[in-house]
Amino acid sequence: MTDYFEVHDRDAAARLGELRLAESARTPRLADDVVTDAGSLWHASRELPEGDDARVTILPHRGFPSGTDRRVQESFAVDYPDVDYPSGVVVTPETAADYGADVYVVSGAPGFVGHASSFRDAVVDVREAIPEDTALYLSGVATPRNVSTLVYAGVDLVDADRAVVRGTQGRYLTTEGAYDLDELDELPCACPACRKPASEFDREDCVEHNVNALEAELARVRGRIRDGRLRDYVEGQARHAAWTTAAFREFDQQWGYVEARTPIERDDLLLAASEDALRRVEIQRFADRVTSRYTPRLDDYPLLLVPCSARKPYSDSQSHRQFQDAANYRGHVVSMTSPIGVVPTELELTYPAQHYDSVVTGRWTENEIQFVAEILGRYLDRTDYPRVVAHVPDEGYEEIVRRATAERDIPVEFTVVDHPTTDESLGELNAALAGEDQIWVQEREAATLRAVADYQFGDGAGDLLFPDDDFELQGRYPKLQALDGDGDQLAALVPQYGTLSLSLAGARAWAAGDVPTKRVEIDAFVPRGNVLAPGVVDADDSIRPGDEVVVEGPEAFAVGRAAVHGAAMADMTRGVAVDVRHSEET
Repeated sequence: MTDYFEVHDRDAAARLGELRLAESARTPRLADDVVTDAGSLWHASRELPEGDDARVTILPHRGFPSGTDRRVQESFAVDYPDVDYPSGVVVTPETAADYGADVYVVSGAPGFVGHASSFRDAVVDVREAIPEDTALYLSGVATPRNVSTLVYAGVDLVDADRAVVRGTQGRYLTTEGAYDLDELDELPCACPACRKPASEFDREDCVEHNVNALEAELARVRGRIRDGRLRDYVEGQARHAAWTTAAFREFDQQWGYVEARTPIERDDLLLAASEDALRRVEIQRFADRVTSRYTPRLDDYPLLLVPCSARKPYSDSQSHRQFQDAANYRGHVVSMTSPIGVVPTELELTYPAQHYDSVVTGRWTENEIQFVAEILGRYLDRTDYPRVVAHVPDEGYEEIVRRATAERDIPVEFTVVDHPTTDESLGELNAALAGEDQIWVQEREAATLRAVADYQFGDGAGDLLFPDDDFELQGRYPKLQALDGDGDQLAALVPQYGTLSLSLAGARAWAAGDVPTKRVEIDAFVPRGNVLAPGVVDADDSIRPGDEVVVEGPEAFAVGRAAVHGAAMADMTRGVAVDVRHSEET
């Protein structure tokens, strides 16, 4: 059987993979499950040489973490005459490189795990130096409390060494901490080792429990990755230790590493339960694109600022329907919200604007006010509204508007009396917009398609893909389609994510224009269904998981969605690179 490691699913830097050695194992997991007392299953299917022909080379000669069994060391990094490459090698952050192995063991992990910035630097340096489809192994450091943070950072394999040692010391490990056995009046666990009175529970039982707790936590982590919700879990779990809290915040600041691996859309809800959500890639990316790519096409009308709603998309909520009844589409609606920032009505479907839930207390924190005010200010700098009508309650919203407009020459009128949905407030809103022209349906829908194109593909993409002289709408919001002058479909709005799905005609228009195209170069074949990694010749580094991409090769032109980020796509040797939607032979 051929040894390999293949990634099957991703959640930012965390991965679900398959480690196939003598048998197959899902990751992230305990490496103890594939390394036995007799050595490693990795070479069980090979006839190992004996005597003078047995040469063991540990690359790059830096050794294993202290205490690693000699037989385990020998099983990981070998140089046999009949073996072309080792199954595993040992590296340091300074010596990490492509050694043709399946697994890379980082030496000295106990020295940097526990120190947030050192941990971040070590993982990022190694992860970016080794091939994408290889497993990263940290030995001697995992506990039930920290393993979710390790996996979130990009670690695929851990072992139970620390859990075992702590058990022999009489330390009972849980996902929130460690306890001395003599402190426990009862056992807060129902694993097989704990199904006895605390008075009968000894250190041998404690070892068994600690390993069980670690395995159970890894199972939870795998489930969170599968659901695309690991970050939500880590935000809560990491708070049980100061260094893990600091670690995931350090990774938030490691923008390039995390952003490249974070998909542009997800099926699952983004939970904004704390101010840490303000630093999430999805939040920062949305704010950046709204203030750098999105071009308002309705800024001839007044800007109508309104509060967000619990119901998503906002326009489906009762409060927003009341706002629109009073405004009668005489202003361009932009919602204000924490943690998203500002959401133009054209982008209310676009991830994560309709995919988040936040904790509502009725009070804004200073960080939230400053964050949203900064985004609103940057947004106003890209627009040319004649004035602002702020239909917002005095719950931080007014302060945000005042800060954002204080040094900008634009008139502002506040229209809320007591509460935004009272008759008096709605009457004030109606009066503030008296005499303004109405934004008609077709104008709003055309602006939506162009705005989504700008957000998704880059500044200017809306006008490139949907020019006034060669573009018509079909369908009704949110199920909109764009046709060219010949009646051929260019793109369709996907209501689930608020993004555009391109046809071949739309992809060709994108590829022929000035807006940077996200391209995947393939070998000489016509893809049907998927482009697998071995078929990729090159890919743009700007590609993110979920991006629309143009696929080009000597024999084909295609369009589809990226399964991984561009650098990984060009580096992988296994797995799906692009989910192809349409293709044609050229």
